[in-house]
Amino acid sequence: MLIVLHHSAKKKDIENINKTIEHLGLRPVAIPGAERTAIGVIGNQGWIDDGPFRENRAVLEIIHVTKPYKLVSRDFHPHDTVVKLAGRTTVGGKSPLLVIAGPCAIESREQIAASAGFLKKLGVPVLRAGAYKPRTSPHSFQGMREEGIRLLDQVRKDTGILVVTEVVSPEHVGLVSEHIDILQVGARNMQNFDLLNEVGKTRNPVILKRGLSATVEEWLASAEYILLGGNPNVILCERGIRTFETATRNTADLAVIPLVKAMSHLPVIFDPSHATGKRKLVGPMALASIAAGTDGVMIEVHPDPERAVSDGPQSLHFGEFESLFRQIRLLEGFVRKKLAS
Repeated sequence: MLIVLHHSAKKKDIENINKTIEHLGLRPVAIPGAERTAIGVIGNQGWIDDGPFRENRAVLEIIHVTKPYKLVSRDFHPHDTVVKLAGRTTVGGKSPLLVIAGPCAIESREQIAASAGFLKKLGVPVLRAGAYKPRTSPHSFQGMREEGIRLLDQVRKDTGILVVTEVVSPEHVGLVSEHIDILQVGARNMQNFDLLNEVGKTRNPVILKRGLSATVEEWLASAEYILLGGNPNVILCERGIRTFETATRNTADLAVIPLVKAMSHLPVIFDPSHATGKRKLVGPMALASIAAGTDGVMIEVHPDPERAVSDGPQSLHFGEFESLFRQIRLLEGFVRKKLAS
């Protein structure tokens, strides 16, 4: 349930309403707006009797919300959330299209330093690279783990570039959040609820990837765990879903971008590398996602993809990415100009 207050509502009115909500065994969540304040009511398993609030003069409107992802829903938060990453870098709303790029995995100091230097010089604000690598086969490269975190921390200090890496266990959240700007919850961990609860306690921005076979409702419900923990800085990432088709690594679901943006106020970005698994398809799908309204793209780039220890076939060479990056900025400018006209 969402309780919308009048402009004239005082602090004491809000306190009284909060006490009533808590007396019912529920939890009030303040949702300040540009024009008026609203109070979200969460914790109910069914219909809430709004009788105790109807006669309150401070209450303008009561909206019953039946979705299981209340905090994520536009019913609770009608305006786009803009997530601040660091400095002037933001994503969501009218922010410039966010570009995140880098290798699938950290392999060596030289490899990650070369990637960070190249991307920083090009103007890419965020470097992605995996320190912990949850792999389908236990025989595959599992990442440099804590040493990888230290290397990422070093390149962010050396270059000033922001860094994002995947956190795979609740026990790692403290270490990773201390040394990394942005946390990523991968597709295989989208419903690792202990992990979601733990990243919800941090204030680091969190990229939440859609699970391989997750419905939109399940994806948004997972984001709800993070927001409920107190962290509002969530970025949703579509990375393709598993279907009967085997010609591509996954099936890129671009329709989900405008769909989810209509349902939720959170920013939505797209990962064409994992969605396709093929180097030649990454560029076209990245550009298509811009036309679909994405808030950003996450692209795998490697100094020497043919020798990459993971995801080489879907990683772009530096030259290929530089060309695509120019196209991305040109298309972004064209789309924004057309939408504004």
